Amino acid sequence: MARILIVEDSPTQAMSLTRLLKKHGHDVLTAKDGAEGVEVAKAELPDLVLMDVVMPKINGFQATRQITKDPSTRHIPVIIVTTKDQETDRIWGERQGAKGYILKPVEEDKLIEAIRQFLPK
Repeated sequence: MARILIVEDSPTQAMSLTRLLKKHGHDVLTAKDGAEGVEVAKAELPDLVLMDVVMPKINGFQATRQITKDPSTRHIPVIIVTTKDQETDRIWGERQGAKGYILKPVEEDKLIEAIRQFLPK
């Protein structure tokens, strides 16, 4: 299956997403903030990134922009996974280059469907 990077500052959320992805056969990489997420994305070139928004150092919108604008990582789809449910947040995420936007608490079927939709064919 796919190698998926989870960028999430909450250890509980990261563990929950890791368990869910492994259950579906995916390999998982993790980063605890946006800056580390950008570094891991550049070093490991995962198939897809799940990006939280509210994090220390650089937020998920900034990290998404860095990943999707960098020539070495712009091919990697980013799905934002957040509690921020305003339409303006969703639009801003898309403007930063995110392919998808999923609200927490994550519904397993919606997440897996989004991953399937945005994984490189």
